[in-house]
Amino acid sequence: MHVLANMKSDGHEEVAFFHDERSGLRCIIAVHSTLLGPSLGGARMWAYPSEAEALTDVLRLSRAMTYKAAAANLPLGGGKGLLLGDPHVDKTERLLCAYGRAVNSLGGRYITAEDVGTSPDDLAIVMQETQWIVGKPLEVGGSGDSAPATGFGVYQAMRACAKEVYGDPSLEGKTVALQGFGKVASNLAHYLRKECVRLIVSEVYPESRRRAVEEFGAEVAAPKAIYDVPCDIFSPNALGGGLNRETIPRLRCKIVAGGANNQLLEPKDGDRLRDAGILYAPDYVANAGGIINLSFELTTYDAKAAMERVSLIYETVAKVIAVAKAQGLATSAAADRLAEARLAEAAKARTW
Repeated sequence: MHVLANMKSDGHEEVAFFHDERSGLRCIIAVHSTLLGPSLGGARMWAYPSEAEALTDVLRLSRAMTYKAAAANLPLGGGKGLLLGDPHVDKTERLLCAYGRAVNSLGGRYITAEDVGTSPDDLAIVMQETQWIVGKPLEVGGSGDSAPATGFGVYQAMRACAKEVYGDPSLEGKTVALQGFGKVASNLAHYLRKECVRLIVSEVYPESRRRAVEEFGAEVAAPKAIYDVPCDIFSPNALGGGLNRETIPRLRCKIVAGGANNQLLEPKDGDRLRDAGILYAPDYVANAGGIINLSFELTTYDAKAAMERVSLIYETVAKVIAVAKAQGLATSAAADRLAEARLAEAAKARTW
């Protein structure tokens, strides 16, 4: 799998592999950077087709967390925990405890949280084995589910893009196509419904589709057809890599803004969106609400202060757009430059 070569190309500091026979845990924890502070990233549990694909994903996700924290001006680096397996079948208390011991063995270089396939209740089990954890349930002093903050942040990103494209941040009367209707998208939908947005949803799970229709009045599109839906805003909220050379020409929108990580399959896809006349809210800027919310848990959690900080995603997206216009860049490249400038400044200040 060329682990060291892949680490070098993306600048990863550490990749640790864990196996626990009793629980069946198979886990990879990737620490991309600790330049700005300890690495933080969620614990994702997914049944990957191969270990090579799992490694590729954890490396991409951990790097994105570094850029997300840097762009949000947080004192954190980027990391990711990946548990190989079907969360609906393989997840057990014993396995979660084994994951907690794996996190603990890194001595605080990696702080875990929830992600796809895990929940605050799972973290309550993980915390039996490690203190390096955020996103704990509210009843134990944590910040709880980060999806509401992430959804609110994506909403702010949409508003910033609407201001640029339509001259007004209001989304009233707009059509938004939501690809995926999980925790983040359903929280985002609450804000969109208040603005009387027309929602078109694609979702593989019947229960989530039913909720979108019954609770939010959404229309339903087939997962493979969602790229072809005429809309004002296309919102990727499923797994990564969905925006690529094949799907971008099919988009019929003016704005792309969503909660998924690693939405672009490759860097050139940012240029493809720009060339197609589509304004892209870079994923790790738009979906930073979760990590911003979690960062407040590292001191004394204050929900109101956290959401006020999340609202500043509007200003961050506006800044990215301004840099992109001034320097003739795709917004994805402009966001990278802002994040990399902060990382370079931190590297220069290091004395060791």
